Amino acid sequence: MSPRVLIIDDERNIRRTFAMVLTAEGFTVDVAESGEDGLERCQAERPDVAVIDVRLPGMDGIEVLRRLREHDTELPVIMISGHGTIATAVEATRHGAFDFIEKPLSKERLLVAIRNALDRRDLGREVRALRDKVKRRALMVGESMPVQAIREQVRRVGPTGARVLITGESGTGKELVARAVHDASDRRAKPFVKVNCAAIPEELIESELFGAVKGAYTGATQTRDGKFLQADGGTLFLDEIGDMSLKAQAKVLRALQEGEIERVGGNETHKVDVRVVAATNKDLAAEVAAGRFREDLYFRLNVVPVHMPPLRERPGDITLLAEHFLAAYLDENGLPQRRLSDSALLGAPAAAVAGQHPRAGQRRRAPGHPQQRRGHHPRRPGCLWRGRGDGNSGACRGALHGHGDGPARPGCGARRRRPGRGTPAVREEPHRCGPEAGRRQCLGRLAPARPGPHEPAQEDPAVRTGLRARG
Repeated sequence: MSPRVLIIDDERNIRRTFAMVLTAEGFTVDVAESGEDGLERCQAERPDVAVIDVRLPGMDGIEVLRRLREHDTELPVIMISGHGTIATAVEATRHGAFDFIEKPLSKERLLVAIRNALDRRDLGREVRALRDKVKRRALMVGESMPVQAIREQVRRVGPTGARVLITGESGTGKELVARAVHDASDRRAKPFVKVNCAAIPEELIESELFGAVKGAYTGATQTRDGKFLQADGGTLFLDEIGDMSLKAQAKVLRALQEGEIERVGGNETHKVDVRVVAATNKDLAAEVAAGRFREDLYFRLNVVPVHMPPLRERPGDITLLAEHFLAAYLDENGLPQRRLSDSALLGAPAAAVAGQHPRAGQRRRAPGHPQQRRGHHPRRPGCLWRGRGDGNSGACRGALHGHGDGPARPGCGARRRRPGRGTPAVREEPHRCGPEAGRRQCLGRLAPARPGPHEPAQEDPAVRTGLRARG
């Protein structure tokens, strides 16, 4: 679809000339001879660029520009005038004009201005889309009581300047909590800088955090800023801080106490205004007792403690997380959006999946962390999906349970066939979808009820469902 340009000018010859030039270049052109008519056409046609003369009968061009910006902040507007002055240009720019061109206009100057305006509009849309995408990925997904409590804690501590220490197992989403704290603070427009302390060698962690001057060490060919300076005015997220060396801990402590840092190899002191949010999967109190973590740094960081529980402690969030990750991967791969049925998620009744069943999360224990489920499970149904849109296909069930990357296998459902003459009893259940059982089913054979030498013994269904005691 060709870009649409609206020309608002009271001179008929200028309107005709602009229309001929732009139409020849592939644009769709609308014209208006007054400001009032131009505003009506903007609402009806939704142009991509507007070219407005400053001097118009009735409502002048500056007033038209101001009203357009009130209703559509994305529309780029180019102002033109045969009696342009610096004051007029400044006023137009102050009200949001993209460009100001004096008459008489050359063809090349007009086309360049319009194409630049279109590029600016497309760039703005792309930036907003990317920001929305980042925000969606940084959302804490879940409605369980622990997640709601963390959201409330973040809402309260976010606007303050207090430091936050986030604890929890690897993959539980500690970085999401740190991002939420940053977004809830007055520093949200400033940088959010992340550092994985466990991934940086001990001899490089200081230069990574505080920067280095040229020649400070081999390979330091120029002076560079560290993470503290990069995060000045914003938030610095120190992930896995429990793995930081004692030497680096001492320098971090000084930066927190004094708000000052020095580059490696330099003598100049730099003031920094940084809010530090730290995270660890270790018990820092035990690390302090063992002498592997500084006690004074621990108390500096642990102003507001936040604990992120693993997914196995909040099974009610499994459904929301699976649907969230699946929607994200489908969007990334340009596939139509689908939904997952409850049975496809965990192979259990809907009430058990939602965490309402008394034995929810016990019949089939989910992985402990949301990042584990994000890592591979939702990718498979997103890529292998075909046929129905309700998410009940075998490919989806097998993919979510990690039973291989192939298509749906026949008979992968909990049911019992009545044995016939010469046919052994057969039980096909979701937990019997191991490699050997899957191979037999794909070949169209029936799996014997008695387990083979390499298969685990089946558990009595009455024991598994809690109807009869074990042993």
